[in-house]
Amino acid sequence: MKECAIGIRVHSGWGALVAIAGDAGAPEVIERRRVEIIDRKKPGAMQPYHFAKDLPLGEAEKFIAGSAASATRLASEAMREVCDKLRAHHYNLVAAAILLSSGRPLPELEKILAAHPMIHTAEGEFFRQAFRDACASLKIPVTGIRERDLDEHAKSALRGDGGLLKKKIAGMGKTLGPPWTTDQKAAALAAAIALAARHK
Repeated sequence: MKECAIGIRVHSGWGALVAIAGDAGAPEVIERRRVEIIDRKKPGAMQPYHFAKDLPLGEAEKFIAGSAASATRLASEAMREVCDKLRAHHYNLVAAAILLSSGRPLPELEKILAAHPMIHTAEGEFFRQAFRDACASLKIPVTGIRERDLDEHAKSALRGDGGLLKKKIAGMGKTLGPPWTTDQKAAALAAAIALAARHK
């Protein structure tokens, strides 16, 4: 089986996932999809911390924990489906890369709920954690890459030739067709970096 890696760029309630195979000099997109990890009909599912800020602290903790369990379950189901599809096409998923924002550690829940900017930061981390936990449950090694450090990681993984890889990935949309936005390009670059690091 050929080895492949996935990259995920996370949004509120979903992630753009791209799977990459092949050599870093000639990456190949073998899967891409939007992965939903919430029930959009459930109140507060898309912005759990925004919803929890109006609850008493004990109820807020329970709501966040329940939302996390639900998001992780849906992420795990989706990741299992991705793994099965890749395996059926003779690809072995060996690494995952999740794009990060600042990567700052979060304070306790009470302090998060008291500061609106912190709520946004926590929600981003909340959905990234669901994907991390899903990968861990399937024993897929996960790397977190800060989005602003993608170019630096690409240079390191490809011994200084990261710009060429970025250009190749950016141009893939011409043959792949839409969607090939910043989400897919960043996820694909992260996946290629993870795969290259695996092959070092």
